[in-house]
Amino acid sequence: MSRDTTNSTGALIAQLVDGLEPVRPLRFSSGMGFALAGLGVTLATVALMFGVRPDVLAGRFDPVFLLATGLFLLLGLASAVTVIVMSRPRVGSDHGGWVWAAATTALLPAAAAIIGLGRGKDAISATSVEHGLDCLTMGSGLALMTFAVLVWWLRRGAPTSPERAGLLTGVAAGSFGIFAFSFHCIYSDIVHIGLWHSAVVVVSAAIGQIVVPPIIRW
Repeated sequence: MSRDTTNSTGALIAQLVDGLEPVRPLRFSSGMGFALAGLGVTLATVALMFGVRPDVLAGRFDPVFLLATGLFLLLGLASAVTVIVMSRPRVGSDHGGWVWAAATTALLPAAAAIIGLGRGKDAISATSVEHGLDCLTMGSGLALMTFAVLVWWLRRGAPTSPERAGLLTGVAAGSFGIFAFSFHCIYSDIVHIGLWHSAVVVVSAAIGQIVVPPIIRW
C-alpha cells in the first residue's frame, strides 16, 4: 500500500470520526428508576384526582383486590424489566421472564369466564358495564405515563425486535395503569376485574405493538 493511500485512508477515518461524541451507556438501574417513577406519578394522580377506595384507606383489603392488584403489579414489573433489557441488546439476554407473569395474570379472565358462566344473565348488568367502561377508559389513560417513559427509554437504546418491544411496552403500561386505578375502583368482583381490568392490558398491548415500532426505529 502506497504512502498516499495510507494518508487518504487516515484522512477519511479522521473525517468520519470528527464530531462524534461519547455516548453514556444505558444503565438498567436508571431505566427501572424512571419506570418506577412513572408508576409513582400514576398512583399519585389516582389518589389526588379520583381518591382511594374507603376500605383501602381503612386498612381493610379484600382478598380478590389484593390478588388482582398483585398480579397486575407483577406483570407490569416483569414487562418493564424486559423492555429495559431489550433496549441494551447483548448476547445471551433472556427476554422471556414476562411470559410467566402473563400466564399467571391470565388466570383472572379465565376465572371471570368460569364464574360468569355460572351466574348466567346476572353476571353482567347495565350498571356493571357502565362502570367497566369507566375502568377501561381510565386505566388506559393512566397507562400513558409509563408508556411515554418506556418509549423514551427505547429510543435511547437499540432494541433488536421493535414489535416485541412495543407489545411489552403496552403490557407494562396497561398493567401499571390498571394497578393504579384499582385503588379507586370499588369493585372487587372477579368477573368485573377479569373482564374489564384485564381488557386494559390487552388494549394497551395492541396499541403498543402498532404504535411503538415506527417511533423507536432509527
